[in-house]
Amino acid sequence: MKNLKIVVLAKQVPDTRQVGKDAMTPEGTVNRAALPAIFNPEDLNALEMALSLKDRVGGATVHVLTMGPQRAADIIRDAMFRGADGGYLLSGREFAGSDTLATSYALSCALKKIGPDVIIAGRQAIDGDTAQVGPQVAEKLGLPQVTYAEQIVEIKEASLVIKRRLSGGVETVECPVPAVVTVNASAPECRPRNAKRVMKFKGALADSEVAAAPQSEAAQRIAGRPYLRIVEFPASAVDPDPQQLGLEGSPTKVKKIENVVFQAKEARRLTASDEEINSLMVELIASHTLG
Repeated sequence: MKNLKIVVLAKQVPDTRQVGKDAMTPEGTVNRAALPAIFNPEDLNALEMALSLKDRVGGATVHVLTMGPQRAADIIRDAMFRGADGGYLLSGREFAGSDTLATSYALSCALKKIGPDVIIAGRQAIDGDTAQVGPQVAEKLGLPQVTYAEQIVEIKEASLVIKRRLSGGVETVECPVPAVVTVNASAPECRPRNAKRVMKFKGALADSEVAAAPQSEAAQRIAGRPYLRIVEFPASAVDPDPQQLGLEGSPTKVKKIENVVFQAKEARRLTASDEEINSLMVELIASHTLG
């Protein structure tokens, strides 16, 4: 297996550890402007799996595909700092308010245009925790899929042998390529940003960023260094059905989100005596906290 074209599905997500009273819009969607934006954690695990696969396959390339506003290009640059070759930004008002169904449809339209051999994604995003987008993309593209992946064990001529981490143990499966793979948080953490790559790719810009300042030094630099270009797809570039995009194509409606903080009501300090420990165990069993 040579010259693999690998695409990582990644998402810039609101940091759900910072949820406050302004976290939702009146329409029931996440108010992303009110929360710090970060690289979805499990998508970083997926990126590492893709980069490791690239390291093992001659001529392989890794690109990141993300859907979001212009600022989502930040995670593509981050991925390039870590070893990715480039990225694609799917952006436009038509995609706003998408649930998992509309998101997977839009991504599948872009992937048909890109034509990758292997698609790797994080198991789920922390702003939804549905674990639906990866499998839905596979279904829409008619590709085999491996979920809960932890490690690519072996690379064969036309297939990958993958270890999956399930609740009841570990399973090893063989999957033909092209395929979709979703990755657990138990997979290896992503490698850090490389200082040389940061210096090389820090000037990478999406098409809309270049268009906003076409005479800038950064825009001129990209004209002579095409590897700094982050390809941007508007909705029209991926030929979608408009009725399946954004809020119109999203049957899921979020009614409320909130940040729940658990606080201990009382505490007890114990000594190492058997009597105190036994007494506490009796109380916990009686209150059905245990047993």
